[in-house]
Amino acid sequence: MTMRPRDDIDAQLLRELTKNARTPLVTLGNKVRLSRNAVKQRIERLERDGVIEGYTLVRGHDAGSQDTPISAVLFVYRSDRMRGSDVLAALAQVPEVTRCDILTGDYDLFVLLEARSVERIKEVWESIAAIPGVSDTVTSLSLSTAIRRPPPAPAGHTPPPIADA
Repeated sequence: MTMRPRDDIDAQLLRELTKNARTPLVTLGNKVRLSRNAVKQRIERLERDGVIEGYTLVRGHDAGSQDTPISAVLFVYRSDRMRGSDVLAALAQVPEVTRCDILTGDYDLFVLLEARSVERIKEVWESIAAIPGVSDTVTSLSLSTAIRRPPPAPAGHTPPPIADA
């Protein structure tokens, strides 16, 4: 269960860590006017309390590199929307599935795939389409990533205004 920050200092630490999770403790301490050790203890408590669930590495890539993942989005229709846990369990076993959301509306699931080749995306798509309980899929390959950023800052943080285009 994710908890809310206890006070404004926790909220400010979360905003700073959301911008850059590698910000040194001394720098964080200067921003919130606490010692390095006090900041360390607060971050450890936020981790223990489930406010901070982890830290994520986002890999950069060279254009055309063999290590550049190819992304695809699958929208999945399940045979039985209300009893589709077998489909979810099967998707959880597929390493190329990096995200799966249960949806409202026309589709049942949003599945994000990342693989090293279009051929591998096709193999994974075929295996997902063959899962018992999957009635149909709609698939799109990603040509490029235009925007990639962390989730929005916690409540209490006012984002900058959107500039007119």
